[in-house]
Amino acid sequence: MSKLKLDLHDIFNKGDMIDKELQRVVNEAVEKKIETVEIIPGKGSGQLKKKVLRFLEQKHIKALYKRLEKDSKNHGRIFVYFR
Repeated sequence: MSKLKLDLHDIFNKGDMIDKELQRVVNEAVEKKIETVEIIPGKGSGQLKKKVLRFLEQKHIKALYKRLEKDSKNHGRIFVYFR
């Protein structure tokens, strides 16, 4: 199973870079037919996780993956499963 990982800890306070990195990892997953992308916004206040989820819920992004899963054991992780 192929998987990509995006850790947002280093750019948590750079809004424009966050969107660019999210777009990059989604594009890479689609191009390389990656099955799973693990996004790590971290725990913190939850604002970064909300931003990531809002990005992933955009209609044009949502059309690219089949489902989204928030890790029940680690609230600082999101899994995106592609078609």
